[in-house]
Parts: sequence; structure tokens; C-alpha cells
Amino acid sequence: MILVYLCGNLQSKASGKGEAVIYEEGLRIEQDENAGTISVFRSDGNEPILVQNAKKDTRPYIHPIIAPDDKGLLTEYRPKHHLHQTGLYWGLKLVNSRDYFMNWQGDYWKRVSAKVIEGKGLEVEWQTVYDMLDENGKTIMTETQNWSMQEQDGKYVLDLEWKGEAKTDITLGKFYVGGLFLRMPWHEGIKGEVVNAVGQRNKAAEAQRAIWADVGIQVPGRDDMAHIAMFDHPDNKGFPTPWRVDNELGVGPSIQILGDRKIEKGETEKTRYRLVVYTGERSDKELTRAWKDFVCKY
Repeated sequence: MILVYLCGNLQSKASGKGEAVIYEEGLRIEQDENAGTISVFRSDGNEPILVQNAKKDTRPYIHPIIAPDDKGLLTEYRPKHHLHQTGLYWGLKLVNSRDYFMNWQGDYWKRVSAKVIEGKGLEVEWQTVYDMLDENGKTIMTETQNWSMQEQDGKYVLDLEWKGEAKTDITLGKFYVGGLFLRMPWHEGIKGEVVNAVGQRNKAAEAQRAIWADVGIQVPGRDDMAHIAMFDHPDNKGFPTPWRVDNELGVGPSIQILGDRKIEKGETEKTRYRLVVYTGERSDKELTRAWKDFVCKY
């Protein structure tokens, strides 16, 4: 009922306003099966603006993401302060006491498939499917990540639908981090800030519930900030989800922070997020409006 009211109200307020400006030429995907990559390009571009890494024996991750205005690299792979963090990725803690957040190697992960769903157009789509292995190499969960991407109003819009199919009874243990996580480039002295939808900043936003969180960092090559905002969805369990914010501005909605979660054998849990990648000034009002657009789409 709340979503019906929210989306109906939003549509009525939006009447008379222009549609979002979408990059006219759209995007295209190139897959390199030998390298294990799915790369997104502007249709007339020669350099990828985003790369999905989907190797056989490594946890899937997205890196790099290039700023929408091409000025700066917005993700970081295995920084010295957190060697287990791999750009933009999904990692769970304490899955039947086993750690898939800190461990990205082949004794934990096995690729089932990686494929392009929609390889050209205003919105492109791809999918990765991986088995999560126990200490004996047996699959305990199969995770599917369905991604889509478009470019509009000088921003990237990335949607993720994550599915976890339990191959045995699963307990996700309570922990302060677990799920989708973003590592933007950070080093001591760099200008950066995390702000959530209720105005809490940096460590004050740690473990706090919010419908969105925004990470802004002045990456090398920029005079202003580059941002990645992450949106929670009302259909996700525990909504609004508490957020992990580490000391180096790594951020993610933690689906495990509220307590133990059970997934019975044969059940599939589904979670949905949106990320908006943009540059310049942050507008809390515009981010909340964009969050409403996301909610109304799904």
C-alpha cells in the first residue's frame, strides 16, 4: 500500500516534467571468455567504462568503473588496507561459519556461468552464476547476480538483482558486514565523505539504517567529487538495511548486521539494489527522488 501511494504520488508530481535524458547512442557489451571479463562500452567508444570480472576460480567483481565524464577511476582492487576488497562485489560472512567476504579464491568460489543477456542498446544486461563451496568443495549455495546498466543525465544507473539458492540449510551468522560492498579509491589525506539519507556522515553512519548511502571521493584527476550512491529496496529483508562504513570509506548495506538469518535447503533469497554513479555536487533531495524512481520501477 505504501509503495502504491508513493509511486502514484510521484507520477502525479512528475507530470509536465521532461523525461530523463538518455545517452542517445546507448551502450554495448563485449565478452572475453578467455580473460573472464564482460566489458561495457559506450556504443561509439573504444575504452570500457565498466568491467565485470567473472573468472573461473575467483569471486565475481566489478572493476574498473570509469567516471561518467571519463575523469577518474572510481573503484579499487585489493587496496593495501583491505586486500580482500575487490572493487564492487558481493561477499557474505559466516555462511554456515564459512567466510566468503574475506576469501575470494577458488577454494571458496566456482563459476557456473557468465553471459550477456542484452548486449546492445539504451540498457545492457549481463549475468554471473557462481557456486559457493564448503571446505570439502561441495556447493552449499548458488548465487546469481543479474546486472543492468544504462546512462542517463550524465550518470550511470546500475541495477542488481541478487539471488542465493540454498543447496543445504544455511545460516548467515550475525556480523557487521555482509552482502554488497563498494571500495572506491582511498588513501590518507584524500577528500571524501559518506552521507546517508538521514544525514549521518562517515563513522556516524556505521550500522545505521537508511534507504540510501552516498560515497563521494575526490579521485586523482578531478577538481570535484565523484560519487556512487547505493539504494536499498523496500522488498529486501530488514529494510531499511543498516550500513557498513569502514574507516577508509568502504560502504555496503549489511544484510547480516541485524542478526542470524536462515535459508532452508531449496529456498532462494532475493535482494535488489540500485547504484547511481555521478560527479559534482551531491543533492540529498535529488538522491531521494532517484530512490523513489528505483522503487517505482520494481
